[in-house]
Amino acid sequence: MATKNKRDYYEVLSVSREATEEEIKRTYRKLAVKFHPDKNPGDAEAEERFKELGEAYDVLMDVEKRAAYDRYGHAAFAQGTGGPGRGGFHDPFDIFREVFGGAGAGGGAGGGIFETFFGGGVQMDREGRQRGSDLRYDMQITLEEAAFGTEKEIEVRKLDTCAKCDGKGAESGSRSINCPTCGGRGQVISSRGFFQVSQTCPRCRGAGQIIEKPCRTCDGEGRVEKASRIKLRIPAGIAEGSRLRSTQNGEAGVRGGPPGDLYVVIHIKEHEIFQRDEDNLSCDLPISFALAALGGEIAVPTLEGKANLKVPAGTQSGQIFKLRGKGINNVNGRERGDLLARLIVEVPTRLNAEQRQKLEEFAALCGDENTPLHKSFFDRAKEFFR
Repeated sequence: MATKNKRDYYEVLSVSREATEEEIKRTYRKLAVKFHPDKNPGDAEAEERFKELGEAYDVLMDVEKRAAYDRYGHAAFAQGTGGPGRGGFHDPFDIFREVFGGAGAGGGAGGGIFETFFGGGVQMDREGRQRGSDLRYDMQITLEEAAFGTEKEIEVRKLDTCAKCDGKGAESGSRSINCPTCGGRGQVISSRGFFQVSQTCPRCRGAGQIIEKPCRTCDGEGRVEKASRIKLRIPAGIAEGSRLRSTQNGEAGVRGGPPGDLYVVIHIKEHEIFQRDEDNLSCDLPISFALAALGGEIAVPTLEGKANLKVPAGTQSGQIFKLRGKGINNVNGRERGDLLARLIVEVPTRLNAEQRQKLEEFAALCGDENTPLHKSFFDRAKEFFR
């Protein structure tokens, strides 16, 4: 890229000239992920943007280089110019690995951005093998399935091992040879004035080896897209947002590399009756005024059917009764949760003449001893207004 055609480094990274190192690093992280060649295979423009980002980051994160650039612009690093920068720019892939902390082929939970976007990192071995990407699948289940556990079968469309070449990426009888572009080094070097820039070989992508005759079915990658059916066991007591790991059920690796993992995120549908609080369930249960006053027995719905609840005489609206062991199984095998039933006394909305007469007679017979809460409240109110 000629000096006169170079874009301003601050513009490249979308930061102001007063940006701090942390702001520059944060912005570079976001843009580098967006334009990384592994996310944009075959996109020459994205690859050029990625290199441009690396070059800008290399200058603006170095105190001396940044000072020289702020004073002289791109001319600070042109041929024949003194000052910092003689060491040349770093490989943008090295910068990328430095910013993201590097990564091997691991793939556990919380494995980092490489697992999320690039399947365990851009690193590959001399044969071009590379770990497959981890995948995410969001699954909805019912409250009953969450409470007691279940088995599910899902269909996932993903890159799977090529059946023709058995994942090797090569036609039968073919072999790996040194990449003619980089001579087996995995890096190509270009000169820019006094600088020599080492970059990942675009043909072998840093492996140093290429396949003599790539498999015609998978174009040498060792994997093709197809639908796979996967069985999953949902444990009893699983919570909303839990993440299950299905080992080696992610995307197949490149040219026989290890497969990634499948992460299944659980979402529990809203229930018509019950609300969940960890291992406990709760519900509102309407009862008649007569039952609340006289007491009796009522059927309470549970996840397993019905349970009988004895309602004592004089039960107040909003009173909560606990049905032990009628909640959710604990996912770790501890004691099962409870069901909390809140009784709501239902007031009749329409009364016929006979019902109204009887109720008025009942009200006339009631004294303070029948409504202790009412009496206590108004006694306190009198003291308050004195």
